[in-house]
Amino acid sequence: MAEAPPTPPIRYRQYLPEGLSIRGRVPSDAPEIAALHNMPGYRNGTLRLPHHTPDEVRKGIENAPTGYINLVAVLDGRIVGDIGLSRFLGRRAHVGSVGMGVHDDYQRRGIGRALLGEVIMMADDWYNLRRLELTVFIDNAPAIALYESFGFEREGTHRQFAYRAGAYVDAYAMARIRP
Repeated sequence: MAEAPPTPPIRYRQYLPEGLSIRGRVPSDAPEIAALHNMPGYRNGTLRLPHHTPDEVRKGIENAPTGYINLVAVLDGRIVGDIGLSRFLGRRAHVGSVGMGVHDDYQRRGIGRALLGEVIMMADDWYNLRRLELTVFIDNAPAIALYESFGFEREGTHRQFAYRAGAYVDAYAMARIRP
């Protein structure tokens, strides 16, 4: 297999749509984040279960493990997406895992690109992570294209990775290795 060309540096600000801001999530965001997580399109692309409550979200924010970064995208005062970066420890201290989603009504507007760009900038420039990894359902073509545009490559397929809406779904294991 030919070696992939080096991934160019990510400068997330080039990806910020007009009026969008990205910030850390706080406990008072819990009702909006729960509503986001309960949207059918958002949930379909994640491992989240239906009926996520604001109290569950608030507890998750307050009890986030060490090394976990949680961000939200805000547009016109409304949370329209979120992303998490979990940094590993020990012999995998050079690795982070990414999970994200965008509001059903705000997809295909550059919000996912802005969130992912921000997390990659943090991973590269602040945490010195060499490897970012994620899983994505194989039927989520827009997300796969987004990840590939940032240098993520498919490393394999997890067969029957998750049970979703009455059927088992496969997922790709994808990773981005920083040179």
